[in-house]
Order: sequence, then structure tokens, then C-alpha cells
Amino acid sequence: MRQPLYYKTRGIIINTVAQFFLITIAISCLFPLVWMIGSSLKTQSTIFTDMSLIPKDMHWENYLRAWEEGGFGRYFLNSILYTTSVVFGIIIVASLAAYAFSRFEFPGKTLFFYCFMAAMMIPIPGSFVPLYVLLNKLHLRDTRIGYILCMINVGLSTSIFLLKTFFDKMPRELEDAARIDGCSKWGIWWNVALPLAKPVLAVVVIFNALNVWNEYVLALIIFDSNKLMPLQTALMKFQGEFITEYPLLMAGLTITALPIIIVYVIMQRHIVKGVTQGAVVG
Repeated sequence: MRQPLYYKTRGIIINTVAQFFLITIAISCLFPLVWMIGSSLKTQSTIFTDMSLIPKDMHWENYLRAWEEGGFGRYFLNSILYTTSVVFGIIIVASLAAYAFSRFEFPGKTLFFYCFMAAMMIPIPGSFVPLYVLLNKLHLRDTRIGYILCMINVGLSTSIFLLKTFFDKMPRELEDAARIDGCSKWGIWWNVALPLAKPVLAVVVIFNALNVWNEYVLALIIFDSNKLMPLQTALMKFQGEFITEYPLLMAGLTITALPIIIVYVIMQRHIVKGVTQGAVVG
């Protein structure tokens, strides 16, 4: 009788410690977000004197001021255009490439795949100089299409890896049944592979949307025209040479974070399932 009681007690203690640890991590992750929202509702003077997370006197007009003074309308539309275009391009190209790597045999298949995987090891700033030179030669610098193509290239390696791993574990009997029904290779990819890969595609969408939406440095290198800049560059308008308007900056950060949070909440039920199916080799 003592042994079952011992194991039961030990299990309860381990679960309690694990839950306490996870709750602590969650609070530490949420604290900066709560602090950012609270600071966005303060004034320039009270942000240094009022240490409360949520101020008693809330200045909601900071959001309207941040939107108008930062010119967020144009930048917001730019970021939506870039994010949707890049994510759509990555889904199409990565799913086709991953399906080909998983199901077809062709010369240099393994070499090409490992070249894609090697690209995951290269830090993005390390490619800025060759990208700048290449875009100049192709006359694509300071153009939307040049920026979109660069961001698609940035997200391809990881996306191909996740999707290929999923396609490798996908039962071939489903494809055989589709061929019997008269499906072509394109039809199998569109009607069988993509619908089954929805959880992994959700991970690809959220990861790449987050990457494109928060991108800042590459846009400064590629774009000269202010009208083409993404949303993150608008935040610099609140940082002057001698003073930074912290409440407006925090309000601007909250505005920029809100769309990604909404997308994550909508797709969260697919995230864990997708990472598990797409990142673990069976």
C-alpha cells in the first residue's frame, strides 16, 4: 500500500512544480505586454513617475495621436500587403517544393534539399549585401516586388523543412486512391496533400506572418521611398534626437502587435498540432 501512495504523492508534487514553473514562465512572457499597454495609457510626465501597470487616469487618445502623427494608415496597408503576399507566396512555393522533395525522384534531389536546409544556418543580416547588389542589378531595389521576393526567400527553408517532414509521413495509399479516381500530380497536391497539411500550414502562416510583420532592417536597406515602408518603420517617428515620446511609442507598439495577436488566437488550435506533425521525423 505504501508504494502506490508514494508514487501518487510524487506524481502530484512533480505536476505541481511543473505547473508552477510554467505559470511563472507565462507571467514573465505576459508582463512586458501588460507593461506596454499600461504605458501607452500614461502621459509623457507620468510614465516615469507612475509605476503602476494600469494607470488610474487612462489616456486613450494616445492611440489616436499615435495613428495620426505616425501616419499609420499608409504603413499599415503596406504591411498588410507585404505580409499577405509573402505568406501566400511561401505557402505555394514551399508546399510544391516540399511535396516534390518528398514524393518525386530527380537528379540532385538530396543536394538541393540540403542546400535549402543550409540556408537556415545563415543569419539574415549576412545576406544583406548580396541581396542589395542583386536587387540593384535587377532594378528591383526600392520596389514592392523586390522586398516581397526577398522576404519569400527568407521564409522558404524552414517552411520546406516542416512541410516535407509532414509529407514524408503522409500515407501513400491516399495518393494511390486519388490516382485511381483520375487525379493528376497537381490534383493530388491540391486536393489531397494541402488539405491534410492544414495544421502544418497554420504553423507556416503564423511564423512567417510574424516574421514579415515585425521586419524592419531589410526594409530600410531596400526602400528609399518613405511611402513603401512597412509599419515598423513608423515607430521611429516617436524617437527624436533629444526626446522619445514613450506613451505614443507604446501605443504604436500595441497597435502593431494587435493584428499578429489576433491571427495567433484564431489559429492557435493548429499551432501545437502542426509543430508536432511537421517537426518530428517519423
